[in-house]
Amino acid sequence: MTRWGTTAAAVSLLALGLSACATTGTTAKPQASAKPAEKAEAKPLPKGLDGEASSGFPSTYAPLPSRPTAFVGATVLTATGQQIDNGVVVVQDGKIVAVGGPETAIPAGVTTVDAKGKWITPGIIDSHSHLGVYPSPGVSAKSDGNEATDPNTAQVWAEHSVWPQDPGFNRARAGGVTTLQILPGSANLFGGRSVTLKNVPSTTMQGMKFPGAPYGLKMACGENPKRVYGSKNRSPSTAMGNVFGYRKAWIDAADYARKWDDYRAKKEKGEKADAPKRDLQLETLAGVLKGEILVQNHCYRGDEMAVMIDVAKEFGYKITMFHHAVESYKVAPLLAKEGICSATWASWTGFKMESLDGVDSNAAMVWKAGACVVIHSDDPIMTQRLNQEAAIAMTAGNKIGYGVTRAEAIKWITANPAKAMGIADKTGSLEAGKAGDIVVWSSDPFSVYAKAEQVYIDGALTYDRNDKRYQPKSDFELGQPGQGAFN
Repeated sequence: MTRWGTTAAAVSLLALGLSACATTGTTAKPQASAKPAEKAEAKPLPKGLDGEASSGFPSTYAPLPSRPTAFVGATVLTATGQQIDNGVVVVQDGKIVAVGGPETAIPAGVTTVDAKGKWITPGIIDSHSHLGVYPSPGVSAKSDGNEATDPNTAQVWAEHSVWPQDPGFNRARAGGVTTLQILPGSANLFGGRSVTLKNVPSTTMQGMKFPGAPYGLKMACGENPKRVYGSKNRSPSTAMGNVFGYRKAWIDAADYARKWDDYRAKKEKGEKADAPKRDLQLETLAGVLKGEILVQNHCYRGDEMAVMIDVAKEFGYKITMFHHAVESYKVAPLLAKEGICSATWASWTGFKMESLDGVDSNAAMVWKAGACVVIHSDDPIMTQRLNQEAAIAMTAGNKIGYGVTRAEAIKWITANPAKAMGIADKTGSLEAGKAGDIVVWSSDPFSVYAKAEQVYIDGALTYDRNDKRYQPKSDFELGQPGQGAFN
């Protein structure tokens, strides 16, 4: 359970044939049937046994109460390439209804917020988070992010490890993060499914689950999967062993998908058919081959990215995003051609061999090549300051003359991760019809001094730096000393 403040009322203000034989007194003879008996229809498989159940488990997310609001006078970064000075953003019924300059019409009955001197951006989206699956405090009892039991654990789902009481969610919200993609770890070639969460206080994972967001499949290339199992004399222990593992898995998945397709085709024709046994591992992989699940691929080195692209082409699936990707600058034209995003940091380099050639200007160089750039965290502290990490990357690019503007760099932590997570039609930019996911900053968000003063999710105030009623705590934090406002 979460605690919002002194009373629940403070939040509620933001609002919600029987047949018989004929006889003649003698023994009746059965009548000849006029037509052959109809075949009994086969009963459908229970949902849990049918291979199409891979669409996933339901979300119970419901937006918090909100009220129509117009933010007036701020510098607005829309994440569509615009910076609007003295801008206006209008939110109603949880959706953005208008964005523009001072001439923008404000509907009657809308509460006006004077935002002069402030900056407004879309809510920050962290495309690579382990909050909830590696929660704070970091103890073994809650270490649920890596199913390090086999090179292929595509059958596990990160949502089944999420602990919604992780205090890290509250810390991230105080840094402007409104949406997160929670990934399983990278000990495996196939680590399992990701889940996308709305960063709202909730007693259950289902209450945070982003409605309609597609699943991702976490894959990993490079050092991690080959070192975890090589010491146990289990494949893989080399880079070529990694690639064999991917290819074998995709062959098995394609065969599995064909069996289900053949079964359904026969059923549609009224032919006798036995359903294949449902296999959760192959079901996830088959979902990728059918384009239903997005591939989120941990991969540092440029040459290994090129190999992963070859594997994807062999089996007809698409890589959505390379994660960590510190060498994307080496293959930036290839990534632009293939339409693959690179999720990276600005300055996390040199901490292991595959990160040795990282450069601070990586993100800017990829952007300059016309490819999609994302700044992610992979860290419970950095997720609180993704705006600053994007600022470092932007500044590094501008030092070598690229001229990256704030209007472009804000996309790296908003619109682009939304695109790579399959939710760009719902959030990630300030456009009419999209969710009212908004951050009001004290100053230029690319300044080290900027603070997220207010955070709105679907138009509802979910964090206010100056109002303790909107500084929620998890049950885990209750009664602990020093748990005041986030600073």
